[in-house]
Amino acid sequence: MCRWLAYSGTPILLDSLLYKPTPSLIDQSLHARLGVETTNGDGFGVGWYGPRADTPAIVREIGPAWSSRNLREIARHVRSPLFFAHIRASTGSAVQETNCHPFRHGRWMWMHNGAITDFHRMRRDLALAVDPELFLSVEGSTDSELMFYLALTFGLEQDPPGAVARMVGLVERVGREHGVEYPLQMTVAVTDGRRLWAFRYSTQRASRSLFYSTRVETLRSLHPDVEFLREASDETRLIVSEPLGGLPGMWNEVPEGRYGVVQPEGDGMARFAPQPMEEMQERSPEGEGSAISSRRAR
Repeated sequence: MCRWLAYSGTPILLDSLLYKPTPSLIDQSLHARLGVETTNGDGFGVGWYGPRADTPAIVREIGPAWSSRNLREIARHVRSPLFFAHIRASTGSAVQETNCHPFRHGRWMWMHNGAITDFHRMRRDLALAVDPELFLSVEGSTDSELMFYLALTFGLEQDPPGAVARMVGLVERVGREHGVEYPLQMTVAVTDGRRLWAFRYSTQRASRSLFYSTRVETLRSLHPDVEFLREASDETRLIVSEPLGGLPGMWNEVPEGRYGVVQPEGDGMARFAPQPMEEMQERSPEGEGSAISSRRAR
C-alpha cells in the first residue's frame, strides 16, 4: 500500500515534516511499521499551495523518496501552510509518474492509501461512471485516481463527504456485481486549499491506519521546550498514515468508519458510510453494451 501525510497550519518548510522527525515520512519509505508493505519505493509526490496560487503545485517522481535529491532540494526551500506528501507502494498498476499521488484537478488535491479489490475486473464499469468532460483529465491507470474523478463526478466541489460516500457506494455496488466480497480499502485525504478532509473506511471494517495530531495548545503544555510547538498556530493540524516523531501524546487514531475536516470554522469528526447513488442505472447506449452511468452533480 502507501504512506502519506497532510498538513494544515502555520507555514513551514516541507523539510520539517518529511525529513526531520524520527521516524519521518522518508524513514517510512524504507521502514514502515503499520503498512502492509515495509518498503514504499514505487514513487512519491508532494503537492502544496503557495501564497498567491489558486491551484496547488505538484511534483511527482517514480524513484524512491529516500534517494531523491530533487525532493530533498524542494523540501529545504518550499514553505507552505497546506501540503500533501505521499510515498507509494504499487498494488499492481504501473510504476509511472502519472500514477504517483497526489492527484490534482483545478484547486483540488487527492491522495489515497488502500485499494479497490480486483480493480482490473471493475475498472471499465467504474470508468464509464465518470463524467465524460472530467474523464479527459484522467492521466494514469490507478484505482486511486479513478476514485478521485468519481468523487468529482458526484459533487466533490459542493459536498466532499457526500461525494466520497457516493463514490464508495458505487465501488461497492460494482464490486458486488462482480462477486467481490470486500471491494474497497481506503484512507483518503482531499483538500480545496482551504479545508482538508480525511476519510478512513473499508468494506471489511478493517481499515488501514490513520492518525491525527493532538491540539497544539495541549501539546505545548505537555512539551513546552519544543520549538515547533511554540511557533505553530493553535489551528495547526497534521493527519498521517503512521505517526511521525516520538512526542508522547502527539497522536490519536481516527476511528473506523469516520471522517474528519480541518477548516477555519472549526474542526470536526463524523461517521462515514457509503451512500447509494439513486441516479446510477443500467444503460446500453448505441450498442456499447451494459454500463453504469451517472449524472454529474452540479
